[in-house]
Amino acid sequence: MIVPDAWRRGVVAVVGLGKSGVAAARLLAREGVRVYASDGSDHPYAGAAAAALADLPGVEIELGRHDLAKIRSAAGVVVSPGVPPDAPPLTAAREAGVQIVSELDLGFRALGERTRSIATTGTNGKTTTTALIAHLLSAAGLKATAAGNIGRPLADVALTNDRYEWLSVEVSSFQLHDSPDFAPDVGVLTNLAPDHLDRYPSADAYYADKRLLFRNAGADDVWVLNADDPLVLDLARGVPGRRVQFSLAKSADAWYDTAARVLRLGGTVLLRRDELHLLGDHNVANALAAALAVREAGVSPALIAKGLRSFQALPHRLEPVREVGGVLWINDSKATNIAATAVAVAAMDRPYVLLLGGRHKGEPYGGLIPLLTKCRLVIAYGEAGPIVEKDLGDKVKLERATTFADVMARARRAAKSGDAVLLSPACSSYDMFKNYEERGATFRRLVETQ
Repeated sequence: MIVPDAWRRGVVAVVGLGKSGVAAARLLAREGVRVYASDGSDHPYAGAAAAALADLPGVEIELGRHDLAKIRSAAGVVVSPGVPPDAPPLTAAREAGVQIVSELDLGFRALGERTRSIATTGTNGKTTTTALIAHLLSAAGLKATAAGNIGRPLADVALTNDRYEWLSVEVSSFQLHDSPDFAPDVGVLTNLAPDHLDRYPSADAYYADKRLLFRNAGADDVWVLNADDPLVLDLARGVPGRRVQFSLAKSADAWYDTAARVLRLGGTVLLRRDELHLLGDHNVANALAAALAVREAGVSPALIAKGLRSFQALPHRLEPVREVGGVLWINDSKATNIAATAVAVAAMDRPYVLLLGGRHKGEPYGGLIPLLTKCRLVIAYGEAGPIVEKDLGDKVKLERATTFADVMARARRAAKSGDAVLLSPACSSYDMFKNYEERGATFRRLVETQ
């Protein structure tokens, strides 16, 4: 059942009108459900699509505010992934005893059993691993696509007549929080580290939402786990289903043989490290996780290896943009937390200038200090600039910048031939940009026009 009978007798509130909220509202309207859809912004991310909802029968749109009275009296609430669990409209719904489900859960129910799914979550590497899985499945000749938090909502997949054999689904902690029916055939947990501490009361609360990946685990399910991460192994302890593991440090179901510099799937050599066109050991881990996941879909090692060789870096994820005057400019705008930036700086094999800042997410930056041995200069900017300077300023060479153009100008002056300039902000983008994609696109444009 896509929607409960009670939802058909009342009004369902959709909170947040990004792509996911718009898709959820359209799906509910198709099912004949009356909808109240709201967004706290006057200009939501999917503004044009949200405005188009007003033409659908039974759909009321409100931008710039959430009517909490309407939400309290709703038959149900569907929440977009960008809305944190403690947001006022969700708090109001919970206090009134209104059922809250994610757009992910609604879309999953609508798809039913016609499509099998591989779900990837974790603190870092989710998007690249999700894209890798979709690429490997498609390269092997299976009809597959990436969906979920990576960009295309599951509700949008459900609205189309496209039939897929497999979906590669990226799922965030916020989505898992309100997904009581979500039950992937294969689950991938890349790694765990504190994140979203501006939205969760503690790291443990964040991890508890990640553990909801396993909430509907059954004996036939398969869990792809990072053997090098004790937090991951602890989180999956006691969960029904079969476990397979990947490792950068030791022999496992999929592992990196550092001596021979090859990626292995069990006893089979998949490919040489230099045949994988991705920066950093963390991307070796992502490739191993993806290989294990698609093996469960029946893809042979030979086809997995062929797919890995043809995969290219995603935008905003350690993406080499351009080399100018011997300086390599790298866009890692997706690094919105300390752990992601730590991974990025560990991948640097040359001196670099680090662009660090944005909206602070609650973690101290001091943990980066031991990793900055090759860092020529940190340029701190945005709302987090003063905090970055306080945490790092007496330990590394640091400059404060004002506008993003000033950030780039300072980086150009500081970098020497043979260096890199690394945008890996360890912060969200919302002080200067509408999202990390816009931040990365601005970086790319300023690099390409120099």
